[in-house]
Parts: sequence; C-alpha cells; structure tokens
Amino acid sequence: MKRSGFTLLEVMVATLIMGVAVVSLLASIGASMRNAARLTAYDRAVMLARTKMDEILVDHRIPTGSTLEGNFDPDMGWRAHLSPFETPHQGPLPGTKMLERVELEIWWKTAGGERRTFPLEGFRRAVIPVPPIQ
Repeated sequence: MKRSGFTLLEVMVATLIMGVAVVSLLASIGASMRNAARLTAYDRAVMLARTKMDEILVDHRIPTGSTLEGNFDPDMGWRAHLSPFETPHQGPLPGTKMLERVELEIWWKTAGGERRTFPLEGFRRAVIPVPPIQ
C-alpha cells in the first residue's frame, strides 16, 4: 500500500528554508528603508540649500566679508560666508565692480545624532563699497 504525503523531515527542511528566506527578505527591506530615509534627508538638505543660496545671491544688502548662519529647524541649519573672489587688477577702488563668492554649508543631524553637511558655492556680481565718511 502506497501512502502519499510528506514526511516530518521534509516538512521541517521546507520550514527551515522558508524561515531563512523570510529573515533575509526582512533584513533587505530594513536596509532599503534606512537608505530611503537617508536619501530623503539629503534631498531635503539640497532643496533647502538651493533656496537659501538663491536668497543670499539676490540680497545685495549683505556686505562682503559677512558670515551668516541660521536654523531651518532644531536638527538642520546653515552657515554662509561672502568673500571677494575676483577684483579689478588696477586696485580695489570704491564703486568698481567685482565678483563675490558665496560659500554655503547646510548641516543636519541623522536619526542616530550624526552631523552631516552639504557644501554649496555660488557667485554674484557686486560693487566695492564706498567707505563711510567720518
């Protein structure tokens, strides 16, 4: 008489194989979720950096040599420095046009508390200011 079905050993081996497959699948899903969160934070930093850079580039009230900083929220902020990049060869005469470098650094903290940074650099036209009369 022939019986059909699985033996206990076959069922246990199949269960072990499925368990290993499920554990490895869950581990890869966890890694994917961490990478997605990291990339989301980086994309947010890039977007905020571009916005802040645009604000600084169009605000000509900020003097050359200034360092500015601020926060977007408690875990994300920025720091900018404006410096002369290219000045005329004949000497820096007041009222002469020049090129300014804007160096911007965006920082944020990861879920683990690690600080990450994203540097950005831009240039704008400026005029060498006339010194105040005293």
